[in-house]
Amino acid sequence: MNVQELALSASELFVLPEAVTRLKECMDDHAASIDDVAEIIAFDPGLTAQILKVANSALYRFPKQIDTISKALQIIGTRSAYDLALAYGVTQAFSKIESQIIDVDKFWEQSVSCGLLAKYFAEYRRQREPERLFVAGLLHNIGELVVVATVPEQARRCLAYNSRVTPAQLQSALLGFTYAELSAALIQEWGIPATIYQPIRTLHDAAPETDDGRIMQLSYTLALNNVHPDIYPDMSNIEASIHERLDLEVDELDDALDITNLQCISVIALFNPGSFVLY
Repeated sequence: MNVQELALSASELFVLPEAVTRLKECMDDHAASIDDVAEIIAFDPGLTAQILKVANSALYRFPKQIDTISKALQIIGTRSAYDLALAYGVTQAFSKIESQIIDVDKFWEQSVSCGLLAKYFAEYRRQREPERLFVAGLLHNIGELVVVATVPEQARRCLAYNSRVTPAQLQSALLGFTYAELSAALIQEWGIPATIYQPIRTLHDAAPETDDGRIMQLSYTLALNNVHPDIYPDMSNIEASIHERLDLEVDELDDALDITNLQCISVIALFNPGSFVLY
């Protein structure tokens, strides 16, 4: 099974909403204005509702209510709005997945936890545009949904990981690639920027070369531990080298988990496709 061929067929099977595609074209046009971006978002009621809900959520914690798209764009910025629109579009593309093979709610819990942790560490490290790392964390495992939809029996076999065999090791052995590699390839096929898919592509590298890659790897490992404490109790899957490369101590990882766990429930409701409700 070739990861690029599977990503190409998946990009045709799982299609981004028109408003998200138009927004990407607008962002690629350097002559486009904030009004052009606002007009495209306003054209799609679902996207409008999503941007407003996210802007008023625990993801930002602004003290005043944001009730218009123009105000949201002024406060969070057009690039952040674009990144969040991409997250909405991708989760919408997979909204029809109803699997008895995997626990879809737990899937989105781990994805959101990874995204929140990535954003937290990006802000801690003063990385540019931390929302893109939230989006990368949120989408790091959509390759699993592709496998569930296309080769469900293989997806079932990939669930047999344990404390000795990691999910990535099992995926590589059974599929010839990891879910993260498939996620990155699909995101690239959609034309989404490299700043989002590249940290996902290097997720399981022995030693990612960039801070984005290191943040993604740490966030993934913590999220996996967070959602599967029965398999990985007391951070047993955290190697010191993962956080030391980011100049982080173990107690700072505990702080990150405490803070993002408080956000997680409300943010899951924003990005789990089964939770989408229009205003």
